[in-house]
Amino acid sequence: MLVPFASRPHSSYQGAIILYMNPARSIALLNQSVADELLAVHQYMYFHMHLDDLGFVPLATLFKRTAITEMVHVEALAERILFLKGDVEMAPAAPVEKITDPAAMLAKARQMEESSANAYNQAALQCGAGADAASKQIFERLIGDEEGHFAQFDRQLENIQRFGPSYLALQSFEKAPAIAAAAH
Repeated sequence: MLVPFASRPHSSYQGAIILYMNPARSIALLNQSVADELLAVHQYMYFHMHLDDLGFVPLATLFKRTAITEMVHVEALAERILFLKGDVEMAPAAPVEKITDPAAMLAKARQMEESSANAYNQAALQCGAGADAASKQIFERLIGDEEGHFAQFDRQLENIQRFGPSYLALQSFEKAPAIAAAAH
């Protein structure tokens, strides 16, 4: 007799334990993560465009590179959803916040990365408990990436707090000749 996972975690058949996965739960967790990642892409590109406009090229580039990494996360999550025969919900979790101060941008980005890492830890635990090892592994990989992003944003915010607003201006000033030479 086969019993679905939702009502019984395992069944014994000829001495083996067979676990049953509930794909609907994994799909819901994966789609929530797609929404969070899409928000990060949009928010970080918003930050990138404003920082680039202010001439803060190194920080603008960090946000752009991070947004691209978040797009790769969306792709991995979407592929897993489709494998589980679900539909990918391509809607960001919330609207972009209109933040234009570099320190406030970094604080927001740190908060987003910390929140994502916490949510992915919970999702990994739920997927593991639900016998979905492949989704669990995706979430575990994303946790490492989000912690790395947090560390980058944290370092930049600490530098702004330590050295003041001139920190970003000096970085941009040093990069300006190289950027101008590359443009010609």
